[in-house]
Amino acid sequence: MVSLNRVVMNRTSLGWLRALPLEDMAVAEISGKWGTRLDAKSYERFIYPKHDICEGPFLDKKGRARQFDLILANQVWEHLDRPFTALCNVLDMLNDGGYFWVAVPFHVPFHAAPNDCSRWSARGLKNLLIEAGFAEDKIRAQEWGNRACAARNLEPEWPPKYDPDTDDLTNDPFFPICAWALAQKG
Repeated sequence: MVSLNRVVMNRTSLGWLRALPLEDMAVAEISGKWGTRLDAKSYERFIYPKHDICEGPFLDKKGRARQFDLILANQVWEHLDRPFTALCNVLDMLNDGGYFWVAVPFHVPFHAAPNDCSRWSARGLKNLLIEAGFAEDKIRAQEWGNRACAARNLEPEWPPKYDPDTDDLTNDPFFPICAWALAQKG
């Protein structure tokens, strides 16, 4: 099932990420399995609760922060108790010039897994990344949504399944459903 909430985000984000030299990149993902869509040099998943990005960077056997060229977090940040601290930990794990891609909901129902703490627009997400230490000119942030999708998010069956024959993907800047960003370190 493809969620209506993620169609535009997936298309745009895949374009951004596939423009990177993935074949030369070590990729890590914080929970999820979005990175399986990418043909990277290497790919590792760090799943909560065994790995909690709020507690610190993921460490190697010598106790040093693991280093990656790209770190992914799809629909994770809204569940974190300490999203700013988690971003600082991501920065510690990125090689110079490395990238962090993050996608978050904005207008969706409460969904505790195990917690549901925060929502960000594209601007709010960019501001959070800047505060954590990413340079403003090295962040791309976007959001998407519309009234019809917002209404479907209120239906009992959630998330709404995308129907290409009936769902309108036109963006309405007054009804963001989700936001995403790609930020580069350095």
